[in-house]
Amino acid sequence: MTPLADDPTVVQRLLDHLDRKTTDLGDAVWREPVAHYRSEARFAAERTRVLRRHPTPFCPSAALPEPGSYVARTAAGTPLVAVRGDDGRVRVFRNACRHRGTPLADDGAGCERALVCRYHGWTYELDGALRHVPDRHGFPGLDERAMGLVPVAAVEREGLVFVTQDAPGAEPGDLPTLIPSRFRLLGFGEIDVPANWKVVVEGFLEGYHIRSTHPGTFFPLQFDNVNVVERFGPNSRVAFPFRAIDKLRAVSPAERSADGKLTYVYHLFPNVMVATFPARIFVVMLEPLAVDRTRFATYLLSDRAADDAPAQAYLAQAGALVERGGAEDREVACAIQRGLASGANEVFTFGLFEAAIVHFHRTLHALIDGPGAPA
Repeated sequence: MTPLADDPTVVQRLLDHLDRKTTDLGDAVWREPVAHYRSEARFAAERTRVLRRHPTPFCPSAALPEPGSYVARTAAGTPLVAVRGDDGRVRVFRNACRHRGTPLADDGAGCERALVCRYHGWTYELDGALRHVPDRHGFPGLDERAMGLVPVAAVEREGLVFVTQDAPGAEPGDLPTLIPSRFRLLGFGEIDVPANWKVVVEGFLEGYHIRSTHPGTFFPLQFDNVNVVERFGPNSRVAFPFRAIDKLRAVSPAERSADGKLTYVYHLFPNVMVATFPARIFVVMLEPLAVDRTRFATYLLSDRAADDAPAQAYLAQAGALVERGGAEDREVACAIQRGLASGANEVFTFGLFEAAIVHFHRTLHALIDGPGAPA
């Protein structure tokens, strides 16, 4: 797997682009059939052959800070619950009691010493073992050892919990540092958007739209169509420079830091984004709910102390700006979704400025249809 460039190298590449009025270019144009955004059969294939078989981030490790902490949500149509055990290990289970299938945890997060079914009180240890069955004599022949919660393959890597539902041997591969251990969870939110999940993914992966889509939010702070695009395995990283990057021209190249001078957007294939900003990191899980509906499950993390009033005020102000810019992107995604019905396009054409999107579709296509471009 190709290692990602260090901060000084990325900064120099961005400064060179600014001087030359250039940006990173891809190796090919990609033409994605519009039918792939509207087809129920295609959507089903994406869920079963990609989202359930590929190691996919489920939540940040920081969302499970202590034994008994849990996060429950639906991923690729499957209700799951992640729990940190007394041994410190994170385990993920299918969120269903082995008696009658009642979810053991409602969607959300919490902390419990055991998982108890609210229907009949069957109780499970944090490691998934069945601990207690009320009126046990009513179930002659019950083998408790075979009736623990059904596990899903899970592993913690670089500050994230990855799950693989239908391919237990799959691994996420080599990863860069994504969420340093000093970052703590500040908040979580969900919003449903009436757009295909791939349309939403695409909006994170290029800077070609900064000027036209974000004239009053991101564009005053960032450059339009100036990016460094890198690939690592099926994933990508796109660097979006702030205008403040020019201040680094006076800094020794070896001492140049990305902090406060650019945003990294890591696309963890297929549907998760990790975006870095000064003093905070956003983790966005783009959960496909239907062929025309996507849920944003967003975690906000920070390394600033909760009692640092100036830092918290800055985070609130900066977070409001990011939310306004994110709302603009969601509005465009919804507009694209409506435009799918126009019949104007048989394909969407992604150009050389959109190399990370091309990598996404090329990887997705290879897993579903075999290698090669569809057009």
